[in-house]
Amino acid sequence: MVTILLGALGLFGVWYLVQFFRTLKEEEWSFDRFGHLTVVGFVTNFFDTLGIGSFAPTTTWFRTASLVKDRIIPGTLNVGHTAPVIIMAFIFIGSVEVEPVTLFSMLGAAVLGSYFGADIVSSFSEKKIQLGMGIALLVTAVFMLLGQVDLMPAGGEALGLSGISLVIAVVANFVLGALMTLGIGLYAPCMALVYALGLSPRVAFPIMMGSCAFLMPPASVKFLKNKAVDYKAALGLALGGIPAVFVATYLVVSLPLNVLTWLVIGVITFTGFSLFKDGLANTGRKKEVETEAA
Repeated sequence: MVTILLGALGLFGVWYLVQFFRTLKEEEWSFDRFGHLTVVGFVTNFFDTLGIGSFAPTTTWFRTASLVKDRIIPGTLNVGHTAPVIIMAFIFIGSVEVEPVTLFSMLGAAVLGSYFGADIVSSFSEKKIQLGMGIALLVTAVFMLLGQVDLMPAGGEALGLSGISLVIAVVANFVLGALMTLGIGLYAPCMALVYALGLSPRVAFPIMMGSCAFLMPPASVKFLKNKAVDYKAALGLALGGIPAVFVATYLVVSLPLNVLTWLVIGVITFTGFSLFKDGLANTGRKKEVETEAA
């Protein structure tokens, strides 16, 4: 079953690469600041492989250094980070043991969520999503911390789910896939979900990276067709990101489970605070708009 999954992912990857390089051949661009862009790709994908995520750090870097126009940053992120994410998925799906039914069902749920679920969750306000997920992640981080210091039972070491736990995982990953289309990252919430259901923290990596690897190629091809991409920046992210994945993967697969759990706590806490802060900022912006309208 895993071989079939990786074969399908490989076909997605080839399709994406063909479309990307076909577009590159048709466009004219220079190598000005290309070295800087590959550094961005290396750094952001290194931390992405550790579970931090790459979209937010890359966006911040692009805007601070004025590397890419704001309008085409989303397309550039998708196209540039797709190849590294596919490689991450191949490595972790192949090297980290996960019960196949759990892996297939959660990946499938995320893909379906991204395709059908966006219409459902788009009815929710961005502020409520950010505040709700931020609080949920911070609460999870607190429970994980208490488990690490032996103040309450810690998360499990299971490699798969069944029964009601599997149903909860599938429904939750469907929602996370839908939220990803709205710009809410999947990595940290998926880590929290895996922990809460008693799976090994290591299991989160093939699940979250596999989910994103199947989601990103179709989105990237759409951005390419719409020419909403900075091609030089996207290529720089990909070329810098690919070697970073291999460097960071060694750290993840070689870390003792106890150390990896601390890493997951850090990722979830950072993301929780970021979402909560953005939610509060959205509240402030809404009040400003209402004041101006009055």
